[in-house]
Amino acid sequence: MNPIFGRGLSLQLRLFVAVLLSVAGIVADARFHLFSDVRIYMDSMVSPLLYLADSPRQLADGVSEQLQSRSQLLDDNQKLEQQLFLLRSDLLRLNQLTQENERLRGLLGSPVQADSRKMVAEILAVDSDPFIHQVVIDRGERNGVFEGQPVVNDLGVVGQVVSVGKTTSRVLLITDLSHAVPVRVMRNDIRAIASGSGNLDELTLKNIPRSADLQEGDMLVTSGLGGRFPMGYPVAQITKFSYEEGKAFAEVKARPLAALDRLRYLLLLWPAPISEAAVAPTVAASGALATGGASAAKPEAKSPVKPVKREHKPASKPARGGTVTR
Repeated sequence: MNPIFGRGLSLQLRLFVAVLLSVAGIVADARFHLFSDVRIYMDSMVSPLLYLADSPRQLADGVSEQLQSRSQLLDDNQKLEQQLFLLRSDLLRLNQLTQENERLRGLLGSPVQADSRKMVAEILAVDSDPFIHQVVIDRGERNGVFEGQPVVNDLGVVGQVVSVGKTTSRVLLITDLSHAVPVRVMRNDIRAIASGSGNLDELTLKNIPRSADLQEGDMLVTSGLGGRFPMGYPVAQITKFSYEEGKAFAEVKARPLAALDRLRYLLLLWPAPISEAAVAPTVAASGALATGGASAAKPEAKSPVKPVKREHKPASKPARGGTVTR
């Protein structure tokens, strides 16, 4: 029969042996990976216990997420319905304005431009140089991309293509120091040049007179001048307009509407074709004028030139103090 109070190794010796075995096991596992298989089996055995211990928290998080997602979906659905209603009303007005614009262009004999071709591209890489604002997209020569092609996204103008490869292209952003785009103010049609400042969130409008009618918050859109960017695409919003006494030009800053630091998908634009229905009246009118001019000149060229007989009348008496010209 074993005694109740048996004598054995002291606690200090037991602790020393345990620590020694632990250090030996750690060194053997770290240096020689002796317990890697044992660790896998131990993890497999303990993982059900971990999932069971974590199940209450997962259940509570799932319920709260479901309730929050349902309420958020209802709110988002209501907001989207209101936005859809407003967009439909704006679309009706847009269709009316489009038809009126086509009629006015037809009366003026100006060609109507049809919708331009578009293509979606994805960004593959961003230039690591902080002084060069360029990105690489997954479209190239095989897709019809060309140098100087305008690039936009769902918010505004992004930049233009500067180099084209077989399958990729490089896009220069509007905030680069070497880039400039002709713009106009939507409020009063003042034209200017928006140049890159080297910062992704800032453009500069140079050579603006201090007396120009510009205000903070004015929207800048492409003016169409230069033939590079189509007319009417949003570019930036004026954030600063100030001037100092003694200087001829004001300091104007603008913030690009496109979030250039969070780009992912871009839109490539092609030149819009000219509508044949609008060109036909102009061409017919010009052709009629040319035909009419030719037909009028043709008989005149064939008709012989007859000398005109002039009757010599006696000259009237000159006025007092004057002369008579013949």
